[in-house]
Amino acid sequence: MKSTHLSLIAGAAVLAAITGFATVTAPGAPADTAAKSATLLPVERSSLVCPAPSNSDLAETQYTAFTPAGPGGEAKGTAELKPALPVADDEDEEAETDPKKVKKAEEAAKKAKEKADKPVLAVKEPGKPVVAEANGSGAPALVGTATGRLAPGWAAQQTTEVTAGGGRGLLGVTCTAPDTDFWFPGASTAKSRQDYIHLTNPDDTGAVADIELYGPKGALKAEVGDGITVPARSSVAVLLSTLTTEAVDQLTAHVTTRSGRIGAVVMSAEDNVGSDWITASDDPSGTLVLPGIPADATSVQLVAFAPGEDDADVKVQLMGKNATFSPAGNATLHIKSSMTATVDLKDVTREEPGSLRLSPVQKDRATPIVAALRVVRGKGNQQEVAYIPATGPVGARASVPDNRAKGSTLSLTAPGATAKVKVTASAGSGGGEPSVETYTVKAGTTLAVTPTAPEGLKGAYALTVETTSGGPVHASRTLARTEGGVQMFTVQTLPDDGGTVEVPSAVQDLSVLDD
Repeated sequence: MKSTHLSLIAGAAVLAAITGFATVTAPGAPADTAAKSATLLPVERSSLVCPAPSNSDLAETQYTAFTPAGPGGEAKGTAELKPALPVADDEDEEAETDPKKVKKAEEAAKKAKEKADKPVLAVKEPGKPVVAEANGSGAPALVGTATGRLAPGWAAQQTTEVTAGGGRGLLGVTCTAPDTDFWFPGASTAKSRQDYIHLTNPDDTGAVADIELYGPKGALKAEVGDGITVPARSSVAVLLSTLTTEAVDQLTAHVTTRSGRIGAVVMSAEDNVGSDWITASDDPSGTLVLPGIPADATSVQLVAFAPGEDDADVKVQLMGKNATFSPAGNATLHIKSSMTATVDLKDVTREEPGSLRLSPVQKDRATPIVAALRVVRGKGNQQEVAYIPATGPVGARASVPDNRAKGSTLSLTAPGATAKVKVTASAGSGGGEPSVETYTVKAGTTLAVTPTAPEGLKGAYALTVETTSGGPVHASRTLARTEGGVQMFTVQTLPDDGGTVEVPSAVQDLSVLDD
């Protein structure tokens, strides 16, 4: 018996455990045979983590979770988000020896575990979102898993409104899949900013993370960003300005794990401008798209970083309502290796929706970069800020769960060829009938539309975007509302939901058993 064949069979068994289906290619079969017989199957398990929403007592948070209708895995399934466990404070010597304090600590731990075992929200059926609310500063981070027919495309978002104080704003964040590597262009350690990076561990074993900071002159001196322990099923928030003595207005934060996996996202609050979440940029690439700059943006800043050993020279192009053009005076950008570059594009959209495309000046020198936009609406003391990271295309399908009867704008951009997309507005969390619209996005342009809300809508609804023909489409959704004269808003991007996985089909060859 040859070990090669046993390994192949074992590998197929692993695929079967993940997708529910797998077969083994006959030894010696042509490579293209396996490629041609590969098939897309729905995933049967997915994980999400959501950071603690706010440290403000005035915060009002709505959680929304959703699985799109369509082919799924098994007939049954669950999709639940539960509170993360609180991180225990170090106990002093007296607390460890005093029987009363020991008992009190044990009772508190028991109650916390019981609370963490109860779902905050659970999706019951594909195609219908569910919502939950939490107010104040005590709302926890959430961790969860979806299985079976509820796993493909499972998405969740938390939207928080803070009407006053240093954290004022409309803060929205898509709950993320756990990973081991994150890039955050646009973070800051400036005195006018309070940027906390939230690290959330969904697993039953601890994780260890490192945080590196890079400013316009290179790496910042940071001696306490290494070896940050994130306990099992818990969340840790780290104030970036405590990691270094250098105050830098725009920098790039890099989060990696030595062990385990985490979700990572940055909450940024800025004096006189508001607050929002900074989500991770798409993986380093030579070409990036940042979709959905609001038409009425009064200030747009591009923050980019080249993580490799080579400098990057990129073309900066705005894909507007009718054409693609380079912003005046900022047609190109030079990004030095391991240094953060910032460009002030001002009111680049000029009352029309737009998206930014970054591409190599020389096609044969496509140096990988990461990037994000800091976008401001309003003026004076009525400003509000949001962030748009570089994001991947919609691909086969992408969803954004939390949409309201008013205030949602969907931005679609086609950086290559003209494309068509189907946009489905789901039933509402409290009732309503789904609606479907089809849009054509012309090559090199950005299309901003107000989605058609479900008929008879009650509660929140989800938007699902599917590419039906043409080139790749990148998308984002802006959620906005006005409070006290401030045009509060938040932007969430819509990359492919990864609801399917490619599995090679094959034929099992047992002839080796005769050897």
